[in-house]
Amino acid sequence: MKLLQYTDLEVTGLKAQFERTLALLAEFNFRKLCWSLLRVALGAFTGLCLLLYFGQSRLVYFPTRAIEETPEGAGLAFEELRLTTRDGATLGAWYVPAAATNSRRAILLCHGNGGNIGHRVEAIRFFHSLGLQVLIFDYRGYGSSSGTPSEEGTYQDARAAWDHLVQVRDFAPAEIVVYGRSLGGSVATWLAEQVHPGALIIEASFTSLPAMAARLYPVLPTRWLCRFRYDSLERLPRVTCPVLVAHSRADEMIPFAMGEQLFQAALPPKRFVTLRGSHNYGEGTLPPAYENALRAFLALPDELH
Repeated sequence: MKLLQYTDLEVTGLKAQFERTLALLAEFNFRKLCWSLLRVALGAFTGLCLLLYFGQSRLVYFPTRAIEETPEGAGLAFEELRLTTRDGATLGAWYVPAAATNSRRAILLCHGNGGNIGHRVEAIRFFHSLGLQVLIFDYRGYGSSSGTPSEEGTYQDARAAWDHLVQVRDFAPAEIVVYGRSLGGSVATWLAEQVHPGALIIEASFTSLPAMAARLYPVLPTRWLCRFRYDSLERLPRVTCPVLVAHSRADEMIPFAMGEQLFQAALPPKRFVTLRGSHNYGEGTLPPAYENALRAFLALPDELH
């Protein structure tokens, strides 16, 4: 067999062609790898967006059913109530009468998105110590309340509690203070816009849920994905009663700046109180300075009307 003979120039050409082929193959494989990685990334991104869109109820509401404590444990007499909302849900609620039977001031407590009314006994005790009649309720899906939570549902639940105070307990709107903490701040703001109470207290709350979602998931288009609004910032300019906003600089969950934005959006007369401690610190402890600020603020409606 005759062996092929190549000149040095031909060998060099073959070598160069071989190297070009290898380079093209490497470039092709690199592009293929990039496209594969891009498809995986887009698939993961899309999956995460779908998970956030369809599963966000589980990221917003954290209800528990077991009632671990009642006002009786704090030495307070109370009535256990069943409230019925306008859309047919039944809610567990407590009414704690003031020590002075002639007291004509009541406070309606809208709690946060976790636990149930059994975790708010300290708040009940504090407001009761101010001489207020206290009504606290569980949102649907929380504690002994029926159903599952939703944004519109929480609004209807707060309205049912308000209706109980006005229609059953015979309080005038100006005699009722609406208080909301964390997510409850948005519920309380919605209610205050609808019914015009004597005063509104917003504690450790956010401007809107899309704004919170954008902070927690900055790489996702959360403002388009968020099915819940809870937009206090948009509603506050239409709230006509005195407003107190309280927030801690050390709040690790909801930025202090959001409390400042809420205060700026509220109409006068209004007050801002700077709290101390973490987000959940105020659930069990109310520092003396905050107590004093609340006592002074709760005198505002009588002075201003």
